[in-house]
Amino acid sequence: MKKSKYLLVLILIISTVLAACGGTDNAGDNADTGSEKVEQVLNILETAEIPTMDTVMGTDAVAFNVMNQVFEGLYRLDENNKPVPGVAIDHTVSEDGTVYTFNLRDDAVWSNGEKVTANDFVFAWRRAVNPETASEYGPYMMSGVITNATEIANGELGIEELGVKAVDDTTFEVTLERPVPYFDTLMTFPTFFPQNEAFVTEQGDKYALEVEQMIFNGPFVLSNWEHEVGWTMDKNNDYWEADVVSLDSIEVKVVKDPATSVGLYDTNKIDMSGALSSEFVDKYRSHADFMSYGEPTIFWFKFNQTKNEALANVDVRKAISMAIDKQGMSDVILNNGSVPANYAVPADFVKHPETNEDFRAANGDFNVYDVDKAQEHWTAGLAALGTDAVTIEVLGGDTETAVKMQEFIKNQLETNLPGLTINLKNVPFKQRLDLDTNMDYDIQLAGWGPDYLDPMTFADLWVTDGGNNKMGYSNPEYDRLINEAKTTLAADPVARFEAMQEAERILLEEDAAIAPLYQRGTSQLLRPYVKNLYIHSFGPDYSFKWTSIEK
Repeated sequence: MKKSKYLLVLILIISTVLAACGGTDNAGDNADTGSEKVEQVLNILETAEIPTMDTVMGTDAVAFNVMNQVFEGLYRLDENNKPVPGVAIDHTVSEDGTVYTFNLRDDAVWSNGEKVTANDFVFAWRRAVNPETASEYGPYMMSGVITNATEIANGELGIEELGVKAVDDTTFEVTLERPVPYFDTLMTFPTFFPQNEAFVTEQGDKYALEVEQMIFNGPFVLSNWEHEVGWTMDKNNDYWEADVVSLDSIEVKVVKDPATSVGLYDTNKIDMSGALSSEFVDKYRSHADFMSYGEPTIFWFKFNQTKNEALANVDVRKAISMAIDKQGMSDVILNNGSVPANYAVPADFVKHPETNEDFRAANGDFNVYDVDKAQEHWTAGLAALGTDAVTIEVLGGDTETAVKMQEFIKNQLETNLPGLTINLKNVPFKQRLDLDTNMDYDIQLAGWGPDYLDPMTFADLWVTDGGNNKMGYSNPEYDRLINEAKTTLAADPVARFEAMQEAERILLEEDAAIAPLYQRGTSQLLRPYVKNLYIHSFGPDYSFKWTSIEK
């Protein structure tokens, strides 16, 4: 998930520090500088274990990043965030914009030697919306998009009614409910990747739990996976375009502590650090390998309105939203290019189709930091609850930066809202995802990066009973606007865009259903010899297909 106008800034930084992005030469071999062969091994870090390697079950950035390297869908994103051929060579679209016919390449194969066929897409997409699979992203990404996906996810139709068809092995036909402006970018996302029916069926409940229970069709294969420690991705020599893949191997270590990450970088154990925490940003800001960029990724409080009575009160939610000094948190605790967010759709992500103004132009900010107004709402909320004290648990991550931020938030809320006690629950990423799915939290500190290039990737998170809502929020007017943006307004870009802007106003100004905190920035260290590492503004963060080591 993540990064837009900011990707341009990043590319400029990388092109200055590293060299301009572009194609690679003799990509199938080790890069050659004179007579010396350069080892094509990229050493990087991740902050969490891979929650799942089943593409229809993925919901998070960690999983999607790995999936993007070892699997491939119809298309993939290039350095400019444009879809380029993957398994599909090209496609045609019907005159009414509802039928896509993808022509698949004949030389795409799985790592067990079998061809990737149209049926692999049919099988995977059906599995993603099958209620028995219990995929979160399948119904979320396909409902209202692929014909009959909603009814299938609700158990009203069988999976064979999904609007997908294998015309033959190399022709895949998709029928949409209605024209979808962002459908081409959806086809780069892991939920839409293929799966080999015979292999998945043979593995049963063990599919994708270990390396031996997976097959791959991407530029790399997952060759080793030591849970909670790290994993290795090796070049897939059977990949259809293996000749442009330079890297022989990508070694990934799980490191949660920023100090450990920097130590590994300083001792030349890794080629790219993890995200730098505040003190290391200051230390390394003038370092030649330092890079910093913004992202269209927002972190917010999700208020569970069903578990804690206080959070069902809109004044309590507004009080909490307005009682945190977001500027101070961004500048001091994060100090990495992040900026305060008082909105649900990020700045510098998408523009109005007619005026070309940023999405933010119409609404500006909501529920900005204001202790006096926060206390007014707090007093009203406590009165409605008939109490003078409330205890709320905040669920968050267990990395060093996350813990520091959550302690800052606790101090802000308890200081500015008399009678409020905040208990912090800091857990590993995978556990937080499980608690979110089960709605077993009061307030959750969560983040979201765009899955595709459209405001809908943020807007439809909060519809009633939506797969990513998981907080009991429901507003019929909000639902109506989002539904119209997906249906009756699909052919009217201006009205559609403005409906989503109005929905954001309802979500925050009227309901304070979530409390946005900051729009993420990232500061990292990257070796100047790492070339063509593409960082994306939506979907999976990275593509290593074109990356090389050039010393």
